[in-house]
Amino acid sequence: MEQAVLWHKENNIGWITLNRPSVRNAINFEVMEKLLSLLNTAKMDNDVKVLIITGAGTRAFCSGGDLSAFHSLKTEEEAFGMLSKMGEVLDEIFFFPKPTAALINGSAVGGGCEIASACDIRLARAEAKVGFIQGKLGITTGWGGGSYLLERIGQTEAMDLLYSSSPVTAKQGMDHGFIQYVIKGNSKKETERYLERYTAQPLGVITSYKTLQLSRFDQQKIKQNVQQEIRRCAKLWASDEHHRRVEAFLKKAQI
Repeated sequence: MEQAVLWHKENNIGWITLNRPSVRNAINFEVMEKLLSLLNTAKMDNDVKVLIITGAGTRAFCSGGDLSAFHSLKTEEEAFGMLSKMGEVLDEIFFFPKPTAALINGSAVGGGCEIASACDIRLARAEAKVGFIQGKLGITTGWGGGSYLLERIGQTEAMDLLYSSSPVTAKQGMDHGFIQYVIKGNSKKETERYLERYTAQPLGVITSYKTLQLSRFDQQKIKQNVQQEIRRCAKLWASDEHHRRVEAFLKKAQI
């Protein structure tokens, strides 16, 4: 049976690949546990200077939470448990001691955009689309991605992406400041070339600069904001509105 998350390292870059292409690399509990394990592996490996998170295939980076797995969660507390677990993963990514990059190889929607927001930089294939579409399902960002987005880009641009709940192109994502680089060729090779400037430096230099970057954040305040964000999403998750919209989405997907 193929693993849901893959790991390999090459040229001082650690690669975490979400490997569920049949469901657009959606997140379930198995993926969460594997991500936590691999993040620790990458953190402790001195051969890894930069960490990249990407998705298998070319259709999707990540479609967020696996609705077929999580739709059975009905109450606020049930939702809070799941959201908090993935919130723990994004916390590890945002405060990771080495540079992190999201290679957006295909569509990144919902929680997929939250994962990308937790990364330091975001590179996207020209054909990729990104969107915080949670609002269309009657919920908000629920893994901390809204809080991280507001730390990464300007407030006006961030709120436009959140309020609209609509996908944008890679070029539009770049205009918002969400995407730093658009890839037009071989995504893996071009990403490695882009990051060569980083990996050419000694690990001590890389980690010292990352410490400098993290020192500008009020970590306690960010963590509080994330917990409040998760709790607000959990309340909305338990609403009839959310359940109706998810049921309609799943029925449409079966057609």
